[in-house]
Amino acid sequence: MLNNIKTKFSIKDLENFTGIKPHTIRIWEKRYNLLEPSRTETNIRYYDEHNFIKLLNINLLYNNGYKISKIAKFSEDTLLLKAKEVVAEKAMEEGAINSFKLAMLNFNVVLFNDAYNKLLANKSFREIFLEVFIPLLDHIGFLWQSKSIRPIHEHFISNLIMQKLYTNIERNQVSNFTENDKTFVLFLPMNEIHELGLLFLHYELTLRGYHSIYLGQNIAIEAIEDLKLLYNNIHFISYFTVEPSENTIDDYLEKIHDDLIKNTNNNFWFLGKRAADYDKEIPYPKIQAISSLKKVLEII
Repeated sequence: MLNNIKTKFSIKDLENFTGIKPHTIRIWEKRYNLLEPSRTETNIRYYDEHNFIKLLNINLLYNNGYKISKIAKFSEDTLLLKAKEVVAEKAMEEGAINSFKLAMLNFNVVLFNDAYNKLLANKSFREIFLEVFIPLLDHIGFLWQSKSIRPIHEHFISNLIMQKLYTNIERNQVSNFTENDKTFVLFLPMNEIHELGLLFLHYELTLRGYHSIYLGQNIAIEAIEDLKLLYNNIHFISYFTVEPSENTIDDYLEKIHDDLIKNTNNNFWFLGKRAADYDKEIPYPKIQAISSLKKVLEII
């Protein structure tokens, strides 16, 4: 049974989760009797967990070439079986994302791990993160903004993904880093807590044998100045999602330059939403806004 925080779904929720327009859902209901909405005491229509899961499986088959008229003829057991077959054959990522969404709504760690382990049998962790987790997180962000889920759902799934990141980072760190004149220092600015992207970059750096120092959230610039005394060629990297704000980012970059970069061989790269939206010319040659994780990986 789904957690009591979310057991009833509006037709707008179904659209947000599947991408199927309400008009299409209603046509499928009337023409093929695919779903059976209920109504509240005030006559507001909603869908229960059974209909929600059924539509996820219908959507999976529909997106993989099945005609809706054919899907409508399937029994409940056949529908589930066909969905599993499609996942096994060619839609593994989409099936896993469905499972992760259900795990999130259920706060179900076992379901999350089961879906993850099935992916891991065919994909590397890197592929899972880039091909499944990032699209999942993007969609979850939309679901949260559209109020189809609550912040606790997002926190739950993000923390499970973070656990997988830490496990894989630890595996990378069983041997010494490759001798290299570069040292990477990764940190988030004060009041910035969105660290999954930066943590994945730390994973990539350790996987490649680089000396990567991960400092985490809420790091003041003054707190890391002493690292300049230990290493001669530091690449400081940060991830700006919320902080610094649009109004303070230029001052922040100036302070980065003055305190960490000036008169050194050091560099500073920043990623995230603020980097993607930054359209000014940066007056410091060793400071760079990078629009995506993929581009950072190409550079390093």
